[in-house]
Amino acid sequence: MIPADHFDTVIIGGAVIGSAVAYFLSDNPDYTGTILVVEPDPTYELSSTTLSCASIRHQFSNPVNVELSLFGTEFLADFHNRVEVGGNSPDLCFRDTGYLFLSTDSGWATLEASHRTQTECGADITLMDREQLGHRFPYLAVDDLAGGSIGVAGEGTFDAFALMWGLRQCARRNGAEYATDRAVGLQVEDNRVVSVQLESGRTVGCNHAVNAAGPRSAAIAEMAGIELPVEPRNRSVFVFDAAEPAERNLPMIVDPSGIYVRSEPPHFIAGAPPTDDMAVDPDDLTVVHEEFRDLIWPVLVQRIPSFDRLKVKHSWAGHYAYNTLDQNAIVGPAQPVENLILANGFSGHGLQQAPGVGRAVAEKLTYGEYTSIDLNQLGYARVVAGEPFPESAII
Repeated sequence: MIPADHFDTVIIGGAVIGSAVAYFLSDNPDYTGTILVVEPDPTYELSSTTLSCASIRHQFSNPVNVELSLFGTEFLADFHNRVEVGGNSPDLCFRDTGYLFLSTDSGWATLEASHRTQTECGADITLMDREQLGHRFPYLAVDDLAGGSIGVAGEGTFDAFALMWGLRQCARRNGAEYATDRAVGLQVEDNRVVSVQLESGRTVGCNHAVNAAGPRSAAIAEMAGIELPVEPRNRSVFVFDAAEPAERNLPMIVDPSGIYVRSEPPHFIAGAPPTDDMAVDPDDLTVVHEEFRDLIWPVLVQRIPSFDRLKVKHSWAGHYAYNTLDQNAIVGPAQPVENLILANGFSGHGLQQAPGVGRAVAEKLTYGEYTSIDLNQLGYARVVAGEPFPESAII
């Protein structure tokens, strides 16, 4: 007997990934089921979505990641038409700045191979040797570099909250329900999730459950007896100004050291993978201020000499939902609980892949297979087998 409080699909986590699934599912006329999205924080103030650096790039080493981001760019370009409700949609404030990946001799072969993959997938990326790089970006110190690659079109920055909110409001218009609550348990019978227990005491029956819980996704999976190699890791972001910058309109520059910097008018932002990169509590959003002084600034001033006098204006920290196996997303049915659909472990590129993954999960729920981009390479089977599907272009 189906419980009175029952939804065909219960999505656990209502930020950008969960809302993307809700949007594409509710927007598909072939899907006729009901949808409940469970999200504990309706303000999204502390979500990874809101606290991200909000950018999109096509420069990945695996075709599936390139294809996901190309669709993301296509979706952003048509955002208003796709999500408008009553003629209104949030302003994405998209800036087509490009990503500039820099490479030393040791990384050049990898950059060239990735460039071939990207162009074969249809991405517009320019590969430059050191001379070309120095000519195009004269404010950079390039003596130690072999060259770099820059996204010509479709790569840039945008408002993360606007993307999530547009998806959410359109999904709600289409009939998806959002509950301000927290999942605290999954009831599993015969290797199927049959209900979701909520913190409020409510129990919701379901035909499918979707794990879109970001940094808390491993805890959700564990409720169904599923081991998920995903953990929250802190990433500090610093907003700074420079006394006399040689250039104010920077692309997203990714240094071989892993440090990144870009314009965030009227200032700049920068960040880096921590030297002590470990799992943290999902409520821990501590900014490690020493990172800017000890790790970031020395590299910045070496790479961009006009950044010799800087002042930090603001900072914040957010979480990566970090896949410790291979830093790639885990998408698709869990094993053996195959009506639990995973959309986890994006390791810093979930925002830009949200449209593509949301569409793919909706296809899986509606048709039982992927009908646009085949995401089977990102499936849970590789976790069970312990076989990484590595992505070299992780920031």
